[in-house]
Amino acid sequence: MSLKDSVDVDAVARVGLEKLGYKQEMTRSRGLVHILFMTLAIMAVPYGLAAPIATSLVGGGPAVMIWGWILVSILTQTLALSLAEICSKYPTSAGAYYWCYRLGSPHTRVLASWINGWLTVVGVWTIALSVTFGTAQLIVAGAGIYHPEWTATAWQTCKASSIVYRYDMIFLGVTAVACLFCLFFNKHLPAIDIICACWTGLGIIVILICVSVKAAAGRHSISFALGHFDASYSGWTPGWSFFIGTLPPGEKLLLSSSYTYSAIGMITNMAEEVHNPSEILPKAITWSIPIGTLSGIVFLLPILFTLPDIETLLQVSSGQPIGVMFTLIMGSKAGGFGLWFIVFGIGMFCAISISCAASRATWAFARDKAIPFHQLFSKISPYLDDVPVNALLLSTVIQILLGLIYLGSTAAFNAFVGVAVMCLGASYAMPVAMSLMNARRDMHDAPFNLGRFGTAINAVAVLWIMFAMVLFSMPAVIPVTRVSMNYASVVFVGFGVISAVWYLINGRFHYTGPPIPEESAASSESNRSTSPLQG
Repeated sequence: MSLKDSVDVDAVARVGLEKLGYKQEMTRSRGLVHILFMTLAIMAVPYGLAAPIATSLVGGGPAVMIWGWILVSILTQTLALSLAEICSKYPTSAGAYYWCYRLGSPHTRVLASWINGWLTVVGVWTIALSVTFGTAQLIVAGAGIYHPEWTATAWQTCKASSIVYRYDMIFLGVTAVACLFCLFFNKHLPAIDIICACWTGLGIIVILICVSVKAAAGRHSISFALGHFDASYSGWTPGWSFFIGTLPPGEKLLLSSSYTYSAIGMITNMAEEVHNPSEILPKAITWSIPIGTLSGIVFLLPILFTLPDIETLLQVSSGQPIGVMFTLIMGSKAGGFGLWFIVFGIGMFCAISISCAASRATWAFARDKAIPFHQLFSKISPYLDDVPVNALLLSTVIQILLGLIYLGSTAAFNAFVGVAVMCLGASYAMPVAMSLMNARRDMHDAPFNLGRFGTAINAVAVLWIMFAMVLFSMPAVIPVTRVSMNYASVVFVGFGVISAVWYLINGRFHYTGPPIPEESAASSESNRSTSPLQG
C-alpha cells in the first residue's frame, strides 16, 4: 500500500469512526499482516498446546489432544465468523460492549452494554494474568530440566546453585517485561508481531524435525498417536473426560495456553489503530483459526508419535511436564532445553501482545465513562507513541494484585485464571445472540456478510460458548477436594454481582452507553422497530 493510498484509507476510516461516535485519537499503523500476526501471537498455538499438556493427558491422552484440537477449532471458527461480521460493521476499539449497545433495544441496551463491558475488561485482565503467570511457570519448567529436584512454591523458597527462586518474583519479572515493551516500544510492536510469527513458524519446523528424528523415548504406532484414549486418570466418564481434557480448567492449569482460542476477539480492541478496519479485522479474525489449526496439527503430531510414558509425565512434581517431556524425547538436557526455549519465546511474545490489547480494551471502556476515575484512564500519552499509559498501568497493576493471590491460595488464583475464558466467552456470545434475536436485521449491510448461512453459524457459536462455559466450571479430576475444586463459576458470579452493585451505585447515574450520532441512532432504531422481539 502506497503512502497516498494509506492516507486515503485512513481518512475514510476516520470518518467511519466519527459515524460510530468517536474521534480518532490513535495513529493507524497496522495492516493486514500486522494484525493477523498479532492475532496469532495472542493465540500462541504451540505454547497453548504444550503448556497444559498435563491436563490433556489426564483427560484421555493423545486422542484428546489431536481430535479435541480439531473439534474445538471447527467450533471456534463459527464464533470467529460471527465476530468478524459484527466487527466489519462496527469497527471500534470499544468492541463487544459497543456492539451490544447498537444491537440492543432502547430499554435494555445501556445495561447490556455495561454488563458486557465489565465482562470484557475482567476477561482481558485475567487472560493477560494467565499468560504472564503461565510464562513464569514455563521458566520453572525450564529450570527443572537442569534442577529436577527444585520446585518453586508460593511461600517456600528453594535454593538451587545458590540462587533463590520464587514464583511471585518470576511472575513479576515477566509482567514487567511485557509492560515495558508496551510502554516504550509501542511503535515497534507491529514489527515484533512479525518477528513472533517467524519465531513460531520456524520453531514448529525445528520441533517437528528434532522430535521426529531423535525420538529417544521411543516411537508409537499410528493407532496410539491418533487413537489412544485412557480416562482413568480423571475419574470422569469417558465422554465427559474427553471434553474436560479438551478444555482443561483444573488446578494443574495456571496457564493462558489452555485458552488458545479464548482471546480471538481481543484483536477488535485494536480497531482504531488498523488501516481499513472494516475489511482487515474480519480477515484477520477468520484467517487466524485455520492457520492456527494447521500449525497446531503440525506441532502436535510428532509429539504424539514420540510421547514418553504418560505416567512419568504426570508425576512431575511441579505439575508442568513440558521440560521433562522434551528432555526425554531428545535424550539430553541440552536438547530438551532448546525445544523448551522455543515455546518459552512464544509465551513471551504472547504476553506482550495480549498486554497491549488488554490496555486498549481498558482505555476504550474508560473513554465511555464506565470505569472509576475514567478521566485518568482514558488519556492517551502525547509522549509515548499513542500509548494509553494509565490504562496500561491499571491493567498491569490488577494483574499483579490478582497474581499475588497465589501466595495465599492456589485454588483462589486458579479460579481467577479460569474465569477469563468464561468472561470473554460470555462477552463474545452476547452480541451474537442479540443479533440472532433481532433476526440479523442489523447485519444485512455488514461489509463482511455471512449471508444465508449466518443464522446457523451464529447459533452454533452461541451454543458452543454456552457449553464451553459449563466445561470451564468443572474440576479437572474427581473426586473433588478443597484444593482441586474449580471455583471459576463462583468468581464469575461474584464479578457479576460487583458489576451490578457498581451500576446501581454509580453507573446508572454516569454511564449512558457509547456515544452514537443521531443519524446512526435513527438507523438502529429503525432496525429495532422491525424486530420480531419488539412489541
